[in-house]
Amino acid sequence: MEKGKSRALENEKIVMKVSINSLAVNVALSIGKVLAGIIAGSGAMVSDGIHSASDVFSTLVVMIGYKLSTRESDEKHQYGHERIECVAALLLAGILCATGIVIGYEGLQKIIHSDTLNLAIPGILALVAAIASIAVKEGMYWYTRGAAKKVNSGALMADAWHHRSDAMSSVGSMVGIIGARMGYAICDPLASVIICIFIVKAAYDIFKDAIDKMLDTACDKEITEKMKDVILTQDGVMGIDQMQTRLFGARIYVDVEIVAKGDMTLNEAHTIAEQVHEAIEKNFEDVKHCMVHVNPKTNDFEKLC
Repeated sequence: MEKGKSRALENEKIVMKVSINSLAVNVALSIGKVLAGIIAGSGAMVSDGIHSASDVFSTLVVMIGYKLSTRESDEKHQYGHERIECVAALLLAGILCATGIVIGYEGLQKIIHSDTLNLAIPGILALVAAIASIAVKEGMYWYTRGAAKKVNSGALMADAWHHRSDAMSSVGSMVGIIGARMGYAICDPLASVIICIFIVKAAYDIFKDAIDKMLDTACDKEITEKMKDVILTQDGVMGIDQMQTRLFGARIYVDVEIVAKGDMTLNEAHTIAEQVHEAIEKNFEDVKHCMVHVNPKTNDFEKLC
């Protein structure tokens, strides 16, 4: 139990540190890109800056969601609060999708009314801002992604993809700005529409992952097979009748029915069950609890796994 608490505290420190760094970078980038877009006359860069500003709010959602998800179990929530992180990820998906739609709509409006709007040719400052944003946001994506994998946080991974979508947004801005500066002014708003598609796709991926974790989706086959291998190596285990896993936020619950000799005493069967329970929780850190049921071996036993 103490080991679990220590790990949770360490993970929380990692999430908070990464989130604070993300906040600082996003605030600086959003201000810089919006100013560069206004000064250089680039609608795509202004849209890109607004996208970065939305990242500030999304990171705050991650921090609050993760903090709440680490709360101890209580009388009303006896299985813990891990699914709050999934709710945070769903909020992020919604923010990301809305941001993409707004950016795409504004770009589409400029394309439709391009004859009357007299689209301006973006200045060189907008291009410099786009290149700088791509480098910084791609770096933040890998930095946040690494931390998300380390602590197995869906919300933090969603924030990492928010960084990646911002980098893609800046790539679209850069292409649009270059095209506009070559004399094709419509390329700038066209880039906003393309950016919208990338952002909405990232939002869908985040949404799907969060929903999977809220619907008790089973672990992937590779992890399940590794668990079975660990169980079958325990003394007294003759086979596995049934095994079920489910994701609960970032954690895993395991229910397994093992087969043992039918003439054992209750104490002996309990000892084997405890060995299986401890082996699973020791070898798979993301497992929050493993429930083990012991079935006696019968003459028609054919379910060895």
